[in-house]
Amino acid sequence: MTSTPPSTALLTDHYELTMLQAALADGTGHRRSVFELFPRRLPEGRRYGVVAGVGRALDAVEQFRFGDEEVGFLRREGVVDDATADWLAGYRFSGDIWGYPEGETYFGYSPLVVVEASFAEAVVLETLLLSIYNHDAAIASAASRMTWAAGDRPCIEMGSRRTHEEAAAAAARAAVIAGFSGTSNLAAGRRYGLRTIGTAAHSFTLLHDSEREAFAAQLASLGPGTTLLVDTYDVEAAVRTAVDLAGDKLGAIRLDSGDLVAQARWVRELLDSLGNVHTRIVVTSDLDEVAVAALRSAPADSYGIGTSLVTGSGAPTAGMVYKLVSRAGDSGELAAVAKTSKDKINMGGRKFAVRRLDHRGTATHEVLGVDHPPAAGRNGRPLLQQFMKDGEIVPGWTGPDAVGRARDRHTASMAELPRVVDRLQPGEPAIPTIYE
Repeated sequence: MTSTPPSTALLTDHYELTMLQAALADGTGHRRSVFELFPRRLPEGRRYGVVAGVGRALDAVEQFRFGDEEVGFLRREGVVDDATADWLAGYRFSGDIWGYPEGETYFGYSPLVVVEASFAEAVVLETLLLSIYNHDAAIASAASRMTWAAGDRPCIEMGSRRTHEEAAAAAARAAVIAGFSGTSNLAAGRRYGLRTIGTAAHSFTLLHDSEREAFAAQLASLGPGTTLLVDTYDVEAAVRTAVDLAGDKLGAIRLDSGDLVAQARWVRELLDSLGNVHTRIVVTSDLDEVAVAALRSAPADSYGIGTSLVTGSGAPTAGMVYKLVSRAGDSGELAAVAKTSKDKINMGGRKFAVRRLDHRGTATHEVLGVDHPPAAGRNGRPLLQQFMKDGEIVPGWTGPDAVGRARDRHTASMAELPRVVDRLQPGEPAIPTIYE
């Protein structure tokens, strides 16, 4: 027997429902409308962003239902009047949603999500969609920089203890989309079909009367292919003890403190001198993309990354907004609308997006058409795909298999960008966004 997923309807802001109430009351709530979710700019110095959260967002829209408990709360607290509460009790999103697929790269003003429905149906999704996309895209964008810095060495997500418990599972999913090989988070493994990884912490060593006893217990339980943490006391003594117990079948040792570059070099020499040429070195300890890049000169085999990853490595939000760009007037025809305040200018009208490529297949521009698709050109490709039609999720965008497809898509998208994206130093976006 399967359980009903929890409602996402109250994961929103109070003002969404007061707007809804007023719009229903004056009849404008039923006007056909187009909302877009987009970033006005990339985080300072970033050259690209990575889309993540699509699968989670679509599931959340499907679960956006006001049951008896949710409606009862709204009535008791006086958030909405009875007419609006009755309308919400029957809420089911019945519109259409398009967007950039997960794993795709994006730039300033990229229309990552386009929602077309009545104003009433679409406006209440604002906070939910923004909270998912702003978090997941921030994590995926940081993860992409880290996996680039790591090259062909695997990165493992291990930041669960550094963020909210639910954010931890979402962060693991976003990290794998951007190239991480697995996660320490079991909830993410179960929900999204991710590979989970882990062995032991310092507390396990400290539990035992000696490091030798701790290593022996771990080897007996997990086998010689396990990873032994060797920096609880003296690293050299621990490595020698590990090799003495496991022989040349020892899978890996983990370094979690000190000068990791220098330490990895002399530990590699020590392992080789003891005959453990195949024993790998895993490094952890507050790594970010800059530290990982520095470690490329060291004989580290994989990286465990936590705090910097789950906090977006300096950019904890993707800075996305959700704006009404078109709405029907009295004639029923859509008309462009936009905010025009001095420092937050938006372009009205529904957007269509194309990535234009040169003859070598390298991206040159992000091209946005207003109320019409721009010409793709000989080597261009449209970026928007339909995610929901008449309120139903289009097959293929959710479920465990979606993560693997998104990961492949990210690899392909990165490969077509100019190689300026290989630089970790702050700079301008890799390609410009233009309107056509």
